[in-house]
Amino acid sequence: MAKIVFMGTPDFAVPVLRQLIAHHTVIGVVTQPDRPAGRSRQVQMSPVKLTALDAGIPVFQPEKIRRPDAVAELREWSPDVYVVAAFGQLLPQTVLDIPPHGSINVHASLLPRWRGAAPIQAVIRAGDAETGITIMKMDAGLDTGAILSQRAIPISPDETGQSLHDKLSEVGAALLIDTLPGYLSGALQPIPQDDALATLAPRIDKEEGRINWHDSAAQIERMVRAFTPWPGTFTTWDGKGLKIHGGAVGEGSAEPGRVVERAGKIAVGTGEGVFLPARVQLEGRGVVGIDEFVRGYPGFVGAALG
Repeated sequence: MAKIVFMGTPDFAVPVLRQLIAHHTVIGVVTQPDRPAGRSRQVQMSPVKLTALDAGIPVFQPEKIRRPDAVAELREWSPDVYVVAAFGQLLPQTVLDIPPHGSINVHASLLPRWRGAAPIQAVIRAGDAETGITIMKMDAGLDTGAILSQRAIPISPDETGQSLHDKLSEVGAALLIDTLPGYLSGALQPIPQDDALATLAPRIDKEEGRINWHDSAAQIERMVRAFTPWPGTFTTWDGKGLKIHGGAVGEGSAEPGRVVERAGKIAVGTGEGVFLPARVQLEGRGVVGIDEFVRGYPGFVGAALG
């Protein structure tokens, strides 16, 4: 049975690792170093590290995997193949070349569409009807390797970043287990990607969650769903941050950013249509329904959001 070294870090990668442990021989796990997390900023182990330790699998946490000492450590493990899922670092050719069967990646999109670090958020924001998982043979580029297998799933109208993440992590784990035997035996031949069809989904930072009320209501609604739970979406009101937790597209129009009441519902004007916020969270306060918020802050109606 092939000796596998798994590389991954967040929750997305955990089902993949668990399936590998159940069906194959995992001789080691590579994950990102322990980092401060949460409001307490306490140092925490990655979900993948916790899973590996629970299974008694050796763990390696290089700060930079391209450093010569890290490459030497990986070479000592003598793996037959690397399996990678949301590891968080680009693998240099010196690492990719170590295992005789190369390295394969579990990517959360139907490549070549949405290459990059944030394909789940990108596919919801774009309004795509479907997405899926791609298993690819890795090269030194950013998700540019040849495709081994793909599995598509539909995107529901109420899909959030979290719900799609959870679905795709399970689909990826199952597809990997279905793909590995054919790949390792040589029966499955990689198919090169069509670079002309490629789109990019770069890493997201918190500031990208700021709502531009000149966008259409449909764009804003998709953004709110895509950025749930992270990085979240926000605007400003009365000099304070105001997070938006869910909403819908409404009928009518209003000045972009202007809070109005339409048919008994609180709405915000956009570049096209109005957006109906469902729940909001004023800076330093808890999440409340929009009607409850307006009862507490009646001056909200008529205000301009930043």
